[in-house]
Amino acid sequence: MKKEEKVQVIEALAEKFSQYKNIYVTDIASLNAEKTSALRRLLFKNGISLEVAKNTLIKKAFEKSGRDFGALTDTLKGNSALMFCEDMKAPAKAIKEFRKKDSIPALKGACIDTDVFIGDNQLDALIALKSKNELIGEIIGLLQSPAQNVISALQSGGSTIAGVVKTLSERPE
Repeated sequence: MKKEEKVQVIEALAEKFSQYKNIYVTDIASLNAEKTSALRRLLFKNGISLEVAKNTLIKKAFEKSGRDFGALTDTLKGNSALMFCEDMKAPAKAIKEFRKKDSIPALKGACIDTDVFIGDNQLDALIALKSKNELIGEIIGLLQSPAQNVISALQSGGSTIAGVVKTLSERPE
């Protein structure tokens, strides 16, 4: 690979690193051509982009992007494939789905916004992560619950008080 081609790869990767907040580093080295095509189809169907590049070029692109990838740089050993996606859970779910048929791809690490997850054992944690909108919805639900309880108690109490007053007024003295 010529120096100009390497520079182009670094530029393209750095642009993707700044464009996508969710980046997964995986190992798909032991997949044959047929399984790699099946994986690419699954990823494409889920809106995930897969890029394969040399580790040294990925490291240089990490530096050029200006983002802090922390310990994710240390995972760049052996063969590495990058997954880019807008949905933070989609690559983890796709990896888990593909693993029903095969033990690969292995998750080396992931960078979700500013958080870094290292190791294949983090796959379930990545699937369980909640998005910002899901968390906001839960908080709103929790905040609304006490207010709804008070309102319903007042509404039901109003009819109870009216019943008591009516009963007392109808009672013979």
